[in-house]
Formats: sequence, structure tokens, C-alpha cells
Amino acid sequence: MSEMQNKAQGEGRILDRIFVRNLVLPIAIGVYDEEQGVTQKVGFTIEAEVAAGVSPKGDNIEEVPSYDDLANAVKNIVAAGHINLVETLAARIAERCLADKRIVRVLVRIEKLERGPDAVGVEIVRSRPT
Repeated sequence: MSEMQNKAQGEGRILDRIFVRNLVLPIAIGVYDEEQGVTQKVGFTIEAEVAAGVSPKGDNIEEVPSYDDLANAVKNIVAAGHINLVETLAARIAERCLADKRIVRVLVRIEKLERGPDAVGVEIVRSRPT
């Protein structure tokens, strides 16, 4: 069970979630000299909690946020060009996801897959201001 699931259930509410896991893209990211002018493989996991009552009542995609929306948020942000910090990238993705009023909380995990012996990165959780 993810941290978001534990917290939501601990607060007495159960929210639906949509997610994208293990999306890997070659992107331009990093502050070090060896990271300039090259791309590196970066893994993304996004989990978004959907506001209570949001459901596809008419079985139409327009009625709910979609995992395609999450993946496209990542792709559009990284397509804009080089980003120095993984933290900046994570914050931009979270902000883009929360722009959809139907999403109330989002977890963004970013892993640089070509740095160090294992993946390194950041994970952030952001909520819609109440």
C-alpha cells in the first residue's frame, strides 16, 4: 500500500486513484557538466487521487481525469527543454496534474536511471490547497 493510500485511509476517506508507473523517457536533465547537451533515461511514476464523487457516470473519458493526462503532463514538460533539477521537474509535473480540479492530491516519483549503481531521484506529494 502506498504512502498516499495509508494517509487517505487514515483520514477516514477513500479516494479513487489513477496512475502511470515506470514511464521511461530520454530527457535533458541535470546540473553537472557531463549532463549538459545529452539525454539520460529517467523513470516516472505518478499517482493521482481523484476528488470524491468524480466518476464516469456516462462511461465517457471526459468525465474523469485519465492516465493519458498524467503521461502527457510529463511529456509536455520535458519536451520544453533542459531542466537542471529533478526537484523542479517533479514540482512542475505536480502543478500540471493539480491544474485539473478533479485531482486533489498527487505523488510524483522521478528516478534518474543512469546515475549511480541504482536509480536515484526524488518523490514529492502535493495536495490541492483547501
